[in-house]
Amino acid sequence: MRKLSLVLLCLWSSITVIGQINLPYERNVLDEKDQDYGYYFALVPETIEGTLVLLPGFGQPLESIIMDTNFPKECYENNLLTILYTGRRRITADSLIQAKLGAVLQDAQERYQYDPQKVVIGGFSAGGVIALRYTQLCHQYPDQFPVSPVGVFMGDSPIDLYHLWEMQETNLLPGNHEVSIQEAKFIEAELQKAYGATPGQAPSVYADLSPFALDESLPSHEEWLKEVAVRTYHDIDVNWRLKNRNQGVYYRNYVPAAELIKRLLELGNEKAEFMQTYQTGYRRNGQRHPHSWSIIDVPECVQWIKGLLD
Repeated sequence: MRKLSLVLLCLWSSITVIGQINLPYERNVLDEKDQDYGYYFALVPETIEGTLVLLPGFGQPLESIIMDTNFPKECYENNLLTILYTGRRRITADSLIQAKLGAVLQDAQERYQYDPQKVVIGGFSAGGVIALRYTQLCHQYPDQFPVSPVGVFMGDSPIDLYHLWEMQETNLLPGNHEVSIQEAKFIEAELQKAYGATPGQAPSVYADLSPFALDESLPSHEEWLKEVAVRTYHDIDVNWRLKNRNQGVYYRNYVPAAELIKRLLELGNEKAEFMQTYQTGYRRNGQRHPHSWSIIDVPECVQWIKGLLD
């Protein structure tokens, strides 16, 4: 831990080694004044056979990826360029994230000469929402975006922002677990701050923000994923939710995610997969929690990514 702490204090350097995996992360700064979105990390193998863009959960710095998952190390060993970026306090690929992430991917392409047609984007929680919406936009407006992702994956991501808000309204009801109540209040404040309203107050505001809508009367964007490999990962442990959060089944992230996969299969996308796991979620401190990076089998997922790039 001492080594990790010392390293994290030295993030100003152009080459950074983080954690105990001792790998050469390059820290590339695009805007020194922007401490949230103005830089990214790249882990560059000697030979680049493809690229993975990876994003953490809501509010998390990109450094947390290296502490929470072995994705970068596994990619490095499999000749995949890994670009680490964060959406910080944004829950989807809104106009700000589109511009910031686009600049990052353009800068990385100039530095590392990766193939923009051999890119997969993935993320955990809100990072997965950003990955999914950004991927849709890349295929909807190919002339306006620097990459054309062949695959996208999400780790327990709330891909339906309308459904996410309904979940928070339910969590605010009397008798719910205090953690759920505080989380709901926090999400409400952040949505108000970023977009001026919640999905319940102004559904039209979220028409271009939410990657998916379980309610078929609302705008949805799955049509832009017909040719894209899509995976959504979930640790479905109903009893954990009931006992630890007093939460039922319907307002869970896997409900709209399963419907997304269903609709993609109906559109003829045979590369759409619902990755169901059970009791695989653990935080870095060993705490059991279904909403964790560990629900993704990293070595298997990296091989899936490589298969998409052949």
